[in-house]
Amino acid sequence: MAAIAVFLIAEAIPALQANNSSFLTELLWTPNNTPPVFGIGALAFGTIMSSALALAMAMPVAVGVALFISHYAPRKIAGALGYVVDLLAAVPSVVYGLWGVIFLVPFMQGPSEFLNEYLGWFPLFSGDPVVGRSMLTAAIVLAIMILPIIAAISREVFLQVPRMNEEAALALGATRWEMIKMAVLPFGRPGVMSAAMLGLGRAMGETIAVALIFPATFGITFGILGPNGNSIAANIALGFAEAGEVGRGALIASGLVLFIITLVVNMAARMIIARRSGASA
Repeated sequence: MAAIAVFLIAEAIPALQANNSSFLTELLWTPNNTPPVFGIGALAFGTIMSSALALAMAMPVAVGVALFISHYAPRKIAGALGYVVDLLAAVPSVVYGLWGVIFLVPFMQGPSEFLNEYLGWFPLFSGDPVVGRSMLTAAIVLAIMILPIIAAISREVFLQVPRMNEEAALALGATRWEMIKMAVLPFGRPGVMSAAMLGLGRAMGETIAVALIFPATFGITFGILGPNGNSIAANIALGFAEAGEVGRGALIASGLVLFIITLVVNMAARMIIARRSGASA
């Protein structure tokens, strides 16, 4: 990790010195112009926004799937569902991206117009929903991609709950759901949080799927229905081949920012998990 950080910093410094604007606050991305002007503001916002939306959509479903497989489904059905979840986690990201472009983008035009018409007063659902290539569509594809990862890890965590704890709760007269709330979820909370952070890390670093769906615009807006949005990874994939010397350095500098964001998120998650584990003990 230290070697990667040193490489990114060394390659990014010349481009940052040539930049004619503030790298942290500038919203434009024109590193190949003269003079070069580029900043990470819009890209970082799009990365964090799409990943947070994807995690918010995927987490409830993934935990529900994991609980159903581990504590509700009959053994044969649970085995088949677990196998399907593992297969979904192995599907290449470009397949999800092609599915999103061919099927989800046209399909999302109707729901986007519905949300804008009835919930447009809320800033999150504002925008021009005439096209399906939006932040919401990209977040849905990311949610589908990270859902099997979170579900698979959460399922294994829930299966590790001591059988004695579950039987004790049932012996006290608890229903199956009450037993899950009292014995399973508290025990598995640190593992579920770890699974969520792994899913978030994949969503933040995803390249091809979001590059196919994002409209590749630069700007900060909280409306998720309009043709706006971009991410650091997608911008690197789309712009690296045609970038000049300063442009490549700028893309590497944006990769350094993504590296730092991912590192900070994982460190914060580890601190939260350690604190919760200590409190539970």
